[in-house]
Amino acid sequence: MSRPVALITGPTSGIGEGFARRYAVDGYDLVLVARDVTRLERLAAELRDQQGTRVEVIRADLSESADRETVAERLRAGVRVLVNNAGFGTAGEFWSAPYEQLQSQLDVNVTAVMALTHAALPAMLAAGEGTVLNVASVAGLLPGRGSTYSASKAWVVSFSEGLANGLGGTGVGVHALCPGFVRTEFHERAGIDMAGTASFLWLDVDDVVRETMADMAKGRVVIIPGLQYKALTTGGRLVPRNVVRALTRVVGKGRGRT
Repeated sequence: MSRPVALITGPTSGIGEGFARRYAVDGYDLVLVARDVTRLERLAAELRDQQGTRVEVIRADLSESADRETVAERLRAGVRVLVNNAGFGTAGEFWSAPYEQLQSQLDVNVTAVMALTHAALPAMLAAGEGTVLNVASVAGLLPGRGSTYSASKAWVVSFSEGLANGLGGTGVGVHALCPGFVRTEFHERAGIDMAGTASFLWLDVDDVVRETMADMAKGRVVIIPGLQYKALTTGGRLVPRNVVRALTRVVGKGRGRT
């Protein structure tokens, strides 16, 4: 019997790599999508050697429409799982950041999620099974961590919840993963200074992946790993928005990032 296939964007490090390794262990073949071919091939070779996984590599910059279409075409051929993990944040202020950079951020964080999900769903629905995991962020649930990034992740959460409602009873699940601070390359790449961030706020990739897989199996749509972030987001729904903004300015350091 053919093995199920998971397509993962942004798997060369961090959360994306964590899911690639987990799905390989779980017996999936993989399609890995990122810009850095060298790191893609290195991970692919490791998973082939260690797990016997068949790995297809697609070099794509998801801020580019032609590259998004290349990945979409592969998805139309059918996969069991789509993990929309690729995304990025940037340092600086919205009003002084280059507009092209902000648009690129939305193209990766929002447009690619929409385009790839749209491409993947018909084959999943025809098969009567499938999973779309959209990696959002606690920043999409709490304001104050940078306008464009937070807004893009709020879109991912709302998009995923709406789709999950519409797909009820089809055998296809859509989930939004909303992690807080995770020990990855994300902040370093973005140029965001995380010095002074309380240690209890940091999560490990393996814990995020494990908790996410468990919550997806339970059918949870919005997944928030870590008790500390469950408490923060629950509290954020119960107190006035002006109080939440004030708190996230302190905890999330809302200035200096887009």
